[in-house]
Amino acid sequence: METPPSTVRRIRRARRQRRAVSAVTAVLTATALLLTATACTSSGGSSNGGKSADAGSAAPAPSVSNDLQMDYENTVRAVLPSVVQINAENSLGSGIVYDTKGDIVTNAHVVGSSTNFQVTLSDQSKPLTATLVYSYPPNDLAVIKLSSPPSGLKPAVFADSSKVDVGQIVMAMGNPLGLSSSVTEGIVSAVGRTVSEGKSQENPQGATIPNMVQTSAAINPGNSGGALVNLSNQIVGVNTLAAVDSNEGNSQAPGIGFAIPASTVTNLADQMIQSGKVTNSGRAALGISTRTVITGTSSNGTPNTGAGIVSVTAGGPAAKAGLQAGDVITQLGGTPIDSVATLSTVLASYKPGQQVQVTYLRDGATKTATVTLGTL
Repeated sequence: METPPSTVRRIRRARRQRRAVSAVTAVLTATALLLTATACTSSGGSSNGGKSADAGSAAPAPSVSNDLQMDYENTVRAVLPSVVQINAENSLGSGIVYDTKGDIVTNAHVVGSSTNFQVTLSDQSKPLTATLVYSYPPNDLAVIKLSSPPSGLKPAVFADSSKVDVGQIVMAMGNPLGLSSSVTEGIVSAVGRTVSEGKSQENPQGATIPNMVQTSAAINPGNSGGALVNLSNQIVGVNTLAAVDSNEGNSQAPGIGFAIPASTVTNLADQMIQSGKVTNSGRAALGISTRTVITGTSSNGTPNTGAGIVSVTAGGPAAKAGLQAGDVITQLGGTPIDSVATLSTVLASYKPGQQVQVTYLRDGATKTATVTLGTL
């Protein structure tokens, strides 16, 4: 049956209307998607001033927390004036102004065998003269004193070591490699570390230092004696040494440095300033000098070693317990001793006055003695 012409015209108009509606809908949908994409871009980042992202303008750099940045800057301004550079006869290091009288605390290995020094304050270029008050190598601490302290010296504020926690932000201030008034940053990585230093002319047996603060802040030669500082402008510790990696030829291990805790520093520095020496280190001692010796060979062919007694202090703890030169200590309080370093590390965990059982070899025979520990 043939469709009337009028009907055909109505059908064609309806089709044109549907196509027009579809086209409008498509345009509106595309526009809505574009608006949505633009809104997401704007809300997810900083404004670009209404320009298209394809217009060639660079996006602004992410903002840094102003509060944290100000904390860093304020701490540097507050503490750096208390950090000095020390030139000794054979070394360059750092120090911390301890009081307005010109006393400066630093490391014993910075002063070495010198008794006279050149000290440069952070705000001056002309060095000042200083002399040794006292050096205490067992804890690698020393105090020197400016001969003519200038007015306006700014003593540092020392923190309570019991409140130093792992994760705290800290900065190391000093003069690494002679770069004066340098600052590095990191965190407190650990507390309570017992660390052994190498032997030196001033301390032939080396130093074993207990309760040290470990930090990821970079500590390089010249930083020794400088300040490890928290963001409350307090000295957490005295920068002392960086760890070395024996597998890499004893090269410095990045991100592992150690500082003598503030409470130890103030305790020993006060004694040095008041008495000219350390009168009570709070550390235990046997009253002997030792060296690592071979005592025999194990079943697998490796040598057995111990801490051989070279000399005994007359009237000291070991002497009172009957120990003699030539004896070899193999255990202390049940802990095996295979070297002088191990003996020092174990002793660092004891306090003066404690009693400890010492196992030793004498003429090949194993003996024991109970020793009341003295003070280092």
